[in-house]
This record gives sequence, structure tokens and C-alpha cells, in this order.
Amino acid sequence: MDMVALLGTLVAAWLVGSVPTAYLVGRAYGMDLRTVGSGNLGATNAMRSIGWHAGLFVYAVDTLKGYLPVVLGPAVLLEQGIAPPNAWGIVLGLVAIWGHVRPVFLRGNGGGKGVATASGVFLALDPVATGIAMGAFAIVVALTRYVSLGSLVAAATLAVVMVVRHGWNDPLVIVATLVAAFVVYTHRANVVRLRSGTESRLGARRAEENVSRSHNESGVSS
Repeated sequence: MDMVALLGTLVAAWLVGSVPTAYLVGRAYGMDLRTVGSGNLGATNAMRSIGWHAGLFVYAVDTLKGYLPVVLGPAVLLEQGIAPPNAWGIVLGLVAIWGHVRPVFLRGNGGGKGVATASGVFLALDPVATGIAMGAFAIVVALTRYVSLGSLVAAATLAVVMVVRHGWNDPLVIVATLVAAFVVYTHRANVVRLRSGTESRLGARRAEENVSRSHNESGVSS
């Protein structure tokens, strides 16, 4: 019975993480964000393609997708008399992030880059470190208007602050470092554009930003 309950929380975290917020918001406005702008189902593309209100809504919901499984999953198990492992919240958070990046409701394709959902996970696990990382994100974006650069700096800041607060041997630090590396991986195309000077700034209007024809036909975001 305990195993069934534990597996149930994992599946629930995966399904919550898989909710394609940006896709649903885009559809509500009569568009498929996978074929508009950058083609990414994230808050930044929603903000550029629809408006700041849509972007903020997507970011808030995607953050909750990471926060709620970490907080509610272990709590539900405890109410049922099951003492989950100490790392269970971390596991549920990682499952939610994976669901966001590879959403089951979109057949594993077209997810976001995991920044908002990861921030929700770590907001539940270490709100102080996450708050500092969010502050770094806000400063970088305010100074440069590069959301991608802000995300990369925030991921690195989170890992560094975690080391300072918990030491190298804490499992949370290892996970934060791995997630930071994963964020860099999902932003690899952005890194190339940042280095070449072709990355779009927040608020800039691009005349031709739509994804390629083959991309539209496949429905898979880069």
C-alpha cells in the first residue's frame, strides 16, 4: 500500500508538471505558441507573443507546478500515516520539472525550458536561496533585458548560494547543481545567440521571429 501511495504522488507530480500552461493560454488567444515567436512554451514567449499579462500568468502557474508537488506530496503521505523519505520532496520536484520539459499531454514534445517550474521547486525547498537567485535574475534582466541571460545567472546563483548555505555534501546542493546544468543545456541555443549578439531583448519587437516551416509541421519546439 505504501508503494502504491508513493507511486501515486510521483504520477501526480508528473501530471501537474506536464500541464502545458503556455500552450493552453496561447490557444485561449487563438494561437499555438509552438509556431509563434521563439516556438517555446514558456512565459517569455507568451509575454512577447500575447502580452505581459499572459507572460506573468504563465510564469506564476508554471512556478506553482513545481512548488505544489514538493509541498503537498509529502504532506498527503504523512496524513495517510506514511513517512516519506527526507529526499522525497526533491524527487517530486525533479519529476515535476521533467513533466514541464517533456509534457505528457503534448506527447512529450513542446515543453518549456524548466526555469519557472524549477524556481517553484526550490522556493519550496530553500526559499532564502531561491529569493536571492530571483533577485539576481531581476537585476540581470533589468540591466540587459536578456531573459535568457537572467535565467542562466539565476541558475548559477542558486547553486552557489546553496553551497554556501548547506555545504558540498548536502543532497540539495547536488540537485541544485544538476538543475543549473540542465538549465544551461535547455538554453544552449540562447547561449549561442548571446555570444553572437543575435539574442532578442525583452520588449524588442522582431519582424521575423516565427519558427521554420518544418518546425511548424512537426509541432516540436527547440
